[in-house]
Amino acid sequence: MTRARAGAVMVLLDSMLVANRARIAEFAAKSRLPGIYGLTDYAKAGGLVAYGPNVADMHRQAATYVDKILKGRKPTDLPIEQPTKFELVINLKTAKALGLTIPQSLLQRADQVIE
Repeated sequence: MTRARAGAVMVLLDSMLVANRARIAEFAAKSRLPGIYGLTDYAKAGGLVAYGPNVADMHRQAATYVDKILKGRKPTDLPIEQPTKFELVINLKTAKALGLTIPQSLLQRADQVIE
C-alpha cells in the first residue's frame, strides 16, 4: 500500500483481519491512510470509520436458529437470513489526527462517535 501510494484503506470482514484489527488500524494511522472497516471493533481500535452488521444482533439471530433446530426443525428447512441491523461508528480522534473534518450530517447519522 505504501509503495502504491494508496489514498485510503478498506478492510472487509475476515476472521484473520479481525484478529489483527489493532495492528491494521495502527498501520493505517501511521501511514496517514483514512480507513473504512466492516466491523465497529476497528473504529474502537483506532480506525476512522466502521460500517457493518451489528454483531450482537447477528448472535441473537443465530440463537433463534439453534432454538428451532433443538426443537426439531431441519436446518435445510430454515431460510437463509442476512443481517438486518447495521451500525456506523466514527472515530473523531483518528479524524483529527489525519487532519479530516467529518461533516455534521454524517456525525448525526452515526450510531456511535468516539471522541
